[in-house]
Amino acid sequence: MELWQVPLLFSRLPMFPFFDLAHYVASVMALKEQRGAVEVSLRSPVACWFSAMLYCFGGSVLSSLMLAEPPVAFLAKGTNILLASTVWYLVFYCPQDIFYQCFAFLPLRLLVAGMKEVTRTWKITAGVAHADSHFKDAWLVMVAVGWARGAGGGLISNFEQLVRGVWKPETNELLKMSYPVKVTLIGAVLFTLQHSQYLPIARHNLMFLYTVFLVVSKVTMMLTRSSASPFAPFEAALGHMFFGLQKTPSKVKGEGAAASNGSSVCDQSSSEQHCDVKKRQAKKTE
Repeated sequence: MELWQVPLLFSRLPMFPFFDLAHYVASVMALKEQRGAVEVSLRSPVACWFSAMLYCFGGSVLSSLMLAEPPVAFLAKGTNILLASTVWYLVFYCPQDIFYQCFAFLPLRLLVAGMKEVTRTWKITAGVAHADSHFKDAWLVMVAVGWARGAGGGLISNFEQLVRGVWKPETNELLKMSYPVKVTLIGAVLFTLQHSQYLPIARHNLMFLYTVFLVVSKVTMMLTRSSASPFAPFEAALGHMFFGLQKTPSKVKGEGAAASNGSSVCDQSSSEQHCDVKKRQAKKTE
């Protein structure tokens, strides 16, 4: 096998069962680490199971809704549902929490996270191709569906939280995108351009390069325990250039509150000084 054949062979890798299994393990473990998820699993296993399925198949649900297809179509994949449900049960209800503790071991966690990123590439490409079969050469539709298929679990996180009885509208991904959602959007744009033959690169080469970037960046962020996006410097530069963004709203709000507090203190001190002057004048007249 020659070196140039590696991307081609990589693009033909089947996702089932190993890569799909890694995706389910990483997704359900992420659900368990959410605040209150363990309590929900003890109080209502049905709600916990439904949340786990949204974590695992959120991309399929959202992309189906966007294309006016049945959002429950993923339930027809009985083998995948059975595999994901088995993972859900073992993560939440395994005696002594052995299953979760095993995959929480850092080398295994890195392996699972890297395999999950491989499935992201496959989902984006499948979403772009599926959208093109419904709307020929509709760029925005292809980008939107590819984005939804690859990052659907994050984009519908507010709905998933409602299933667990949590309402946090401030966590909306459109208000503050997480790194997986951002990198999936970039991938959807790249694969849409390649699919429309506006990007001069073979599909398997793009899949290989994009997946390598996903895996390396994910593993690096996990090893360094950093939540900062690698795109942060570019986002800051582009935001300042096109939208005049300099400070985050939270900082501006904090500074405004400090300024108002300072002005009120000044007003209070000046009023006290004015009262002291009046008292002295009154004493002199007496």
